Amino acid sequence: MTTPPYDSYASDPSYPSYPEDLEQPGLVRTGRSTFVRPIRPEDADRLVAFVGGLSRATLAYRSLGPVVRMRDDVIRRGAHVDYLNELALVALAGDEIAGLVRYVRDPEEPDHAEVTFTIRDDHQSEGFGRLLLEHIAAAAWARGIRVLEADVLADNTRMINVFLGSGYRVEAGPPGQILHFDIAIDPQAHAVARAERREHTAVRRSLRPLLEPRSVAVIGANRSPLTIGHEIVANLLRGGFEGGVFPVNPHAGQVAGVRAYPRVRELPEVPDLALVAVRAEAVPEVVRECADAGVKAVVVVSTGFGETGAAGRATELELARFARASGMRLVGPNCMGVVNTTSAARLAATFSPALPAPGRVAMSSQSGPLGLAVLDLARRLRLGFSGFVSVGHAVDVSTNDLLQWWDEDPETSVILLHVEHFGNPRRFARIARRVAPRKPIVAVHPGHEDAAVSSLFAQSGVIRTHSLQELFDVALLLAHQPPPPGNRVAVITNAGGPAALTVGACAASGLRVPALGEPTRETLRSALPPRADVGNPIDLTPMATADHYRQALAAVLADDEVDAAIVLFMPPLADKADEVASAILDAASAVPDKPVVTSFLGDGGVADLLRRGELVVPTYTFPESAAASLGHAAAYQAWRSTPAGVVPDLTGVDTDRARSLAGGCAPGPVPADVAVELLDSYGITLADAESRGPDAFLSVSADPVFGPVVSFGLTGDYADLMADVAYRITPLSDRDAREMVRSLRAAPLLAGVDLAALEETVLRISAMVEDLPEIEALELRPVRLLPPGDGVAVAHVTIRLTDNSPGGSPS
Repeated sequence: MTTPPYDSYASDPSYPSYPEDLEQPGLVRTGRSTFVRPIRPEDADRLVAFVGGLSRATLAYRSLGPVVRMRDDVIRRGAHVDYLNELALVALAGDEIAGLVRYVRDPEEPDHAEVTFTIRDDHQSEGFGRLLLEHIAAAAWARGIRVLEADVLADNTRMINVFLGSGYRVEAGPPGQILHFDIAIDPQAHAVARAERREHTAVRRSLRPLLEPRSVAVIGANRSPLTIGHEIVANLLRGGFEGGVFPVNPHAGQVAGVRAYPRVRELPEVPDLALVAVRAEAVPEVVRECADAGVKAVVVVSTGFGETGAAGRATELELARFARASGMRLVGPNCMGVVNTTSAARLAATFSPALPAPGRVAMSSQSGPLGLAVLDLARRLRLGFSGFVSVGHAVDVSTNDLLQWWDEDPETSVILLHVEHFGNPRRFARIARRVAPRKPIVAVHPGHEDAAVSSLFAQSGVIRTHSLQELFDVALLLAHQPPPPGNRVAVITNAGGPAALTVGACAASGLRVPALGEPTRETLRSALPPRADVGNPIDLTPMATADHYRQALAAVLADDEVDAAIVLFMPPLADKADEVASAILDAASAVPDKPVVTSFLGDGGVADLLRRGELVVPTYTFPESAAASLGHAAAYQAWRSTPAGVVPDLTGVDTDRARSLAGGCAPGPVPADVAVELLDSYGITLADAESRGPDAFLSVSADPVFGPVVSFGLTGDYADLMADVAYRITPLSDRDAREMVRSLRAAPLLAGVDLAALEETVLRISAMVEDLPEIEALELRPVRLLPPGDGVAVAHVTIRLTDNSPGGSPS
């Protein structure tokens, strides 16, 4: 598509330092999508139309008094800004401006700026003011502005409530006809929390037409079975969707037995959701038709976009921007659709031949073709799904959005993610940290040596797996059994070889197979045949009966020193799998707070035997998979049981001094004396000392996707030869710093050092690079680790800056 049938919002390099990074999608309180971007010179006509459409009351609030109509040429000049000392952002509704915010820097106080807001009358009370405040505050902060000043008429309660409810520190002048507000836009925790709550509500409202639509249109519905458009219609009908299903095909009267319509605008009602399955070059016009008709969500299953190269990627980004500006959410392109099996929807808006049974697991996949295999595997494992969304290229609706939907879905208890790339890793971390304590998140990501991804998952409580099989193994456990309260496991078997493999797999998975206490051993001796081994593993011998399994499992689950059980069954000559399965269910049902997993080696179809009503005991073909899944669940429970960390307020930090020092340096290496002063601004003093213990290093590198990544390790062979280095992504909490320092394999060598001082140094460096985003690289080496009470001594520091000014580029 060389010429889109709608405005392209791509940045024009001829604009003076046009800040492309400020082009961002947005959601207002009602869930309506919009697109926020800096104003541009060609917006002059839009600006005239916007002002001309304002009511006299709105104009009075804007001008703080009697209405005076401005001349068009004056209004047009408002479309020309320098993006630094004057900046205006517009929120778009289709091709029109729905809201406008503008700041003008105070030449007398460069860290202050006057800000004004104007919202079109038909969009007031929707939340545009609060959204624009968040965007202008972030942009102003990045440009060195710390306080936004606003004058508001005393009866303009909507704008007053926006300021007071923002979470920023707000000071109001004395009561009068006009109120003056000073808004300190320092991104404090409570302001961030309020913004996140607003975003969470808006995201959920925006996704309801996608995941719980009242009616669905399928554009490109085909009369021929086994075609994508036909199968989507067939699955919607087969899946039990209770709303209207409207095939759209100008050349067909019916599709899958349902009346078809030639165009979207001729449908008997406006559908909430439209699935688009037409050739790539026709997609933009179809999306425009959907927007004109008032459709709220679009799923583009069509291929031929970003996977074809740069031009295709540009086209799909334009699609997303247009959809957002038109108030729609968009899934895809290059995806396989959306499934919601909950009682609120029964939606099978996909062409997949395999539809999942209802269950407690929800999944987001970034690969369309992979989704087909995923749903087929889930069906074969009898793993039920509450929802499945194939986000494809994820140009709009993303994993982050879906996490916020499933967070509050009462029919979802486990969330699975297939993640190839992160659109906004920091937002992912914030959302995952909020969701994971209540609902386990299990993710598979390609690659094994990507320290930044591993760190992001570890900090967020996400269970990382390295294959789809492992992902589903863990899901099978967490969907049906509680995570274990600890890592102590009892192994019950009727064959010694598999038991030995299981013990080894437990050790590799962070689990312990401890010796059983004498009371439990005595109970086992009295219940089992004389030849049985009542140690751990508990070997029942090949002559074991189902009753022996029942009594052995009951005994170990009753032991306070056992957190979980792995039960192995090697079928002897006489097949007793059904009896043994029934015995396991009996014992497991009596102790529902301890997980039980099984491996019935060589026995197919046993999964059906280990189900009784709501009780399901997961079974695995090989015991190593059972142990690995249990290990992941135990590690997750340990994370969930540890108090959540906080980003502490550090004493002795002079942020203004640090910004002044950094601002006086050119991009590149910072002079040694300035680097020392920067450290001192964050309470870190450069001082060498005699080393009485190990030396360490602490470094920061700017990852292009994840932002600042902090690395910590001991100097010498530990890091260089053994790759014993810990990583975390800023901002670090006190918990992050503590876990980072203690996660090294060489951590026992730190027993005699001042760990508290070391962790505080880590936190100060994290705060420094958060406050000074122009820091491209930083290294403290060596860091002398001194005895408890003596702190640490940083002997040398190097810092490198990049060009972080608006319009600048990394050096």
